Amino acid sequence: VQLQASGGGLVQAGGSLSLSCAVSGSIFSIAEIGWYRQAPGKQRELVAKINSRGSPNYAEFVKGRFTISRDIAKNTLTLRMDSLKPEDTAVYYCNAWQTWGDYWGRGTQVTVSS
Repeated sequence: VQLQASGGGLVQAGGSLSLSCAVSGSIFSIAEIGWYRQAPGKQRELVAKINSRGSPNYAEFVKGRFTISRDIAKNTLTLRMDSLKPEDTAVYYCNAWQTWGDYWGRGTQVTVSS
């Protein structure tokens, strides 16, 4: 599985951004696919993920602000981020998990200014 993330950038607090992850192959067949982030000096953490049945799972700190979705026809994963906060600043990574392997794309930087 190859993952290509895009859509990061600089935004003011309260603003919105959308991240996209293009997936090689069928996104429908991936057991779990989602977004993680890593801020400077911190461990990588789960932001949101979606399983093969389409059920999403969100970290508490993004509930009500971020929305994860997948487009099966386009093999694309999207993270819509609203009401962004400075603490959301991080490198965001697309991840695909299968029972036989864990796959990561290159990160995309999201910077939220106060």
